Amino acid sequence: AEYMGRSTSKMSRLSKPRPQLHAIGEIVGATGFDSHSLFCTWFVHAGPNWTLLEGEIKGQTQIDEPKDDGVVWNFPLDIHYACRDLEDWPKLRFTVWQQDLHGRNDVVGYGFCHIPSAPGYHELDCVMWRPAGTFAQQIASFFIGGNPHLEHEELVVSDEERFGFRTVSTGKVRVQLNIILKDFDIHGVVCC
Repeated sequence: AEYMGRSTSKMSRLSKPRPQLHAIGEIVGATGFDSHSLFCTWFVHAGPNWTLLEGEIKGQTQIDEPKDDGVVWNFPLDIHYACRDLEDWPKLRFTVWQQDLHGRNDVVGYGFCHIPSAPGYHELDCVMWRPAGTFAQQIASFFIGGNPHLEHEELVVSDEERFGFRTVSTGKVRVQLNIILKDFDIHGVVCC
């Protein structure tokens, strides 16, 4: 069944008011990278108790050349979730890429940030890093290109799995978000 062009299957599962998180904003850009022709892929990680009501959970920005103040992407974000439990609050995972003159893409940074849990306007600077690699990988990267990268990008948001990594700080991704929370108070959750 459809209601105003939307499937009612998700709406029927939400017959009782469940707490909702709506994040609206943009990936503004990035600073501090020593690379050119940068673009960003992003993904929203949320636990099994979170239901996506509307929006996209992954995407890619356009390529931009760094200027004095970094790259500008101004890529829109609009994510709307309902939850049964606050565990595994949604996180934004970023991978920043560089494209060379031959169209080859290479990872120059990984990072993540939690979507804020307080309503209102937020500016977030997500610190980015990449694996340092072995000495041989660093030499090969310098002469041939191709930074060391992760086989499984989910490790970026995993608390336990990242310990022991040797990393290199690469830059920051700037995000601006407006957070709207609904029905958290009904369930006794007090938000800042």
